[in-house]
Amino acid sequence: MPLQSYLDTFPELADGVYVHETGQIIGDVTIGRDSSVWCNTVLRGDVNRIVIGECSNVQDFAMGHVSHKNASKPDGSPLTIGNYVTVGHSVLLHGCTIGDECLIGMGSIVMDDVVVQPRVMLGAGSLVSPGKVLRSGHLYVGRPAMRVRELTAEEIAYLKYSAEHYVRVKNNYMK
Repeated sequence: MPLQSYLDTFPELADGVYVHETGQIIGDVTIGRDSSVWCNTVLRGDVNRIVIGECSNVQDFAMGHVSHKNASKPDGSPLTIGNYVTVGHSVLLHGCTIGDECLIGMGSIVMDDVVVQPRVMLGAGSLVSPGKVLRSGHLYVGRPAMRVRELTAEEIAYLKYSAEHYVRVKNNYMK
């Protein structure tokens, strides 16, 4: 498992976390129970912290990073990913907050200080500009990402199902 410290901070992984051997987890990164980090993913918590909740997955070639703390922004922009979140292939998350039970579609970019409230689906290839808030229970798509419609009950159920599916897949890899 490729874990690397930054200065005196080493990543912390809860029980049941899977990190593919090609992933890179660096510095102040905390990953919750039963989450997974897949092939060639980088989570770099060097100048701020990254926190990932339980039963979430960060898929192949994703990148997670942060913005540093400074005088005008004492907390900087950490990266927080909630519980039961699916982060698709090649997603870039930078200093943002992703709420519980969200799906961030493949190839999307989510910038600093964005807040994705719980139960949001972000369509593949979307770009969320800095500071935007994506409201719970909606589908957003595009560059820039725009709210398209409310999610159906089936889509809301799928958000948690998707994350639970990845827990099962990572368990197979850990056997």
